[in-house]
Amino acid sequence: MKNAISPHQFHIPVMGIAYTIDTPVKVAHFGINSSISIIEDHLIEKMREYYYKLNNETFQPITKKEPNFRAKRITDYLNLISEEVKKKVEEVKTAAFSGTSEITKYFEMLPEVSELKQKYLKFLQLNDSSEKENLESELREEVKPGAIEVNIMTKIDNDQLDENKEPIENGSDALQALKGYAESDLENSTLVFSAGMNPRLFNYLSSFKTFSPDKNGNFQKAIAIKVSDYRSALIQGKYLAKRGIWVSEFRIESGLNCGGHAFATDGYLLGPIMEEFKQKKHELQSELSSLYRSAVAEETEILALPEIKITVQGGIGTFEEDTLLKDYFQADATGWGSPFLLCPEATTVDKETLEKLQKSKEKDIILSHSSPLGVRFNYLKGASGEEFRRKNLLRNKPGSSCPEKLLESNTEFTEKPICTASHKYQKLKLKQIQHSDLSNEEKAKEAEKLFQKECLCTGLCNSAAKNYNFSFVKKMDFVTVCPGPNLAYFDGEYSLQELTDHIYGRKNVLDGYRPHMFIKELQLYIDYLKELKESTDFSNKREAKKFTRFTQNLDEGINYYKNLFCGRVIKEEQFLTDLLVCESQILEITHQAEVA
Repeated sequence: MKNAISPHQFHIPVMGIAYTIDTPVKVAHFGINSSISIIEDHLIEKMREYYYKLNNETFQPITKKEPNFRAKRITDYLNLISEEVKKKVEEVKTAAFSGTSEITKYFEMLPEVSELKQKYLKFLQLNDSSEKENLESELREEVKPGAIEVNIMTKIDNDQLDENKEPIENGSDALQALKGYAESDLENSTLVFSAGMNPRLFNYLSSFKTFSPDKNGNFQKAIAIKVSDYRSALIQGKYLAKRGIWVSEFRIESGLNCGGHAFATDGYLLGPIMEEFKQKKHELQSELSSLYRSAVAEETEILALPEIKITVQGGIGTFEEDTLLKDYFQADATGWGSPFLLCPEATTVDKETLEKLQKSKEKDIILSHSSPLGVRFNYLKGASGEEFRRKNLLRNKPGSSCPEKLLESNTEFTEKPICTASHKYQKLKLKQIQHSDLSNEEKAKEAEKLFQKECLCTGLCNSAAKNYNFSFVKKMDFVTVCPGPNLAYFDGEYSLQELTDHIYGRKNVLDGYRPHMFIKELQLYIDYLKELKESTDFSNKREAKKFTRFTQNLDEGINYYKNLFCGRVIKEEQFLTDLLVCESQILEITHQAEVA
């Protein structure tokens, strides 16, 4: 079985939990790859019920009383989505070539550089009926679905207990999600790991033959890892290669210019990071290939291994930026996320939230402390989740109930982990703050940071519940949405064709000034540097050294960008102007730190 290659040059990454929960059903029949989050099995069970009923089929609940219920729900849902996509692909293949048909839309949305698009354009010009009929038949055969990818956030991996309160073997959240995916019927699919290493999850991969290639190096299910820099890719790639698991793709994401959880680097910027991958790609391939072949030598003979793909996402907003990443930095593909939140044809966003997203500006999308995991979180202010949280504060009952329990990870006050957004934790933590030796001002800051924690498990699921008219958690119907900062520059409601035309340079949906993606990321790191300055104890040598290293890495990134501009790799004069402003801001911050 040969791995399918998407006819498109971009993918739609996972967004939140609900926002891309059924995106493959909406876009895969147009050849577009997209990712589903499979960590929330309760939502998946609700979506199973929705699609079974939509198809007038009998829905059989998979209850929590069944062994491996979590994995079974996921397997069945992925099989269900796969069948939906197959049906839609057949509908596309048999549609008439007319101005508004699905098959016309399929080919019209392809990039101009695609050989398939050129074949389609030739088809349109043909006058000879016999020749045209033959080419039409070829085009219909060329219609292939985009991949159904799945995403597992490795940090969400609580143990599940049996009747004796003992951890169930291989029964944790992430391991059950992996099992559910591995046992599904998906083909030519990719499993994306995000949020860093989880050794027991990575070790569990070897339990499933589906992640092994055939002798020609083709994978039924491939592995991709989301990383923020080269070092992370090398460490995780080597860890897996030594255990006989091949990483087919490293998906680079901007540390701060992204949606959802944001993992800031030590001041390393996306341009220099991409340059390192570009320079060391063959070295990475060679080193991982050698380790992998040694690990599987006794089990199987691998004649060939696929070349590792390097893809990139986080803040891409124009055709020019997309082209820069592919042509100069040699990225194999790009990920476009947040703009698709404004495309009902691609994502599942309720009407009220969609309107808020359309109206959002730079000041509305913040790097918050909302995540119970203690990781920074890009977050849209003004969504109903924020209102729910504030109402609880006014009732003198900060936090929320914890119905889903996915983010229970804190043992500061309890033996059993609890969620930092829960009523229980917030009550205990607030009491600790109040009885601490901090000044009143510091107590207020700590309390405000505490009160930002939000029930993401529920808030990131409710958009699907609202869209498809089902109840997810009673009396908790608020929505949390986590776009990247790039969304502030998109303000329409777009069709799928409009956004693909924008991505491929056939149309521009943006209006007004928008900083280059490299500049925007740098601006976000400058804001982060300001926070770092305020929290750094400069009398502590280790902390002072960390601050210095951070600023030095930013300076090196700026010099790298200056060279790109001087070499005319980036030609916009505004880019240099913005870069010099950023440089002066960093100088000012470092000067303030030295004076302090």
